[in-house]
Amino acid sequence: MDQVAVMTKPTIKPGQVYSRVSLANGETAILRGPNWGDLDDLIEYINGLVEEHANITKTEKVTREAEAEWLGQRLAEIENGHMIHLVAEVAGKVVGAGEVSQLPEERSHTGYLGIGISENYRGQGLGVALMQALKELSKKAGLKILILDAFATNKVAISLYEKIGFKEVGRIPKGICRDGNYIDLVRMTTEL
Repeated sequence: MDQVAVMTKPTIKPGQVYSRVSLANGETAILRGPNWGDLDDLIEYINGLVEEHANITKTEKVTREAEAEWLGQRLAEIENGHMIHLVAEVAGKVVGAGEVSQLPEERSHTGYLGIGISENYRGQGLGVALMQALKELSKKAGLKILILDAFATNKVAISLYEKIGFKEVGRIPKGICRDGNYIDLVRMTTEL
């Protein structure tokens, strides 16, 4: 019988730099663990995605109090070894983030991946770098499978996920309702 996977303790500690990435626009992004000093940047980042009406499931802006609670939970999950989280910083500002949350119990060998990039930094190679880093860290942490969900209408993201090795394994027809319109939710996975 296979043993249930347990992620190792934090693979990236808060604030720890994982890598530096040269972007297509000539700027350099730093991929690192989040820390309390990122709170204001994270509020601006997520609220920017909400304002843009990006292909994320969050539709309302966050308050400072809500984002502080969210960040505190993330930092605790990182410390407990149940989450990998990276922020992408360019010129001192958070412009992207990604995380892998370990699923519970008999699915603990599996991680659920989420990623977002600010509009001005898409198409610069940052998404690829962030996805590759999350895959590497997940494998190092002992996970065996990563899963993610994508809006079927988000062809650019789906193409990126396929480039990184994810394959579509199913769909939930009308899994998202955005502005009164139904969009299929695409489930994708990759083995590490």
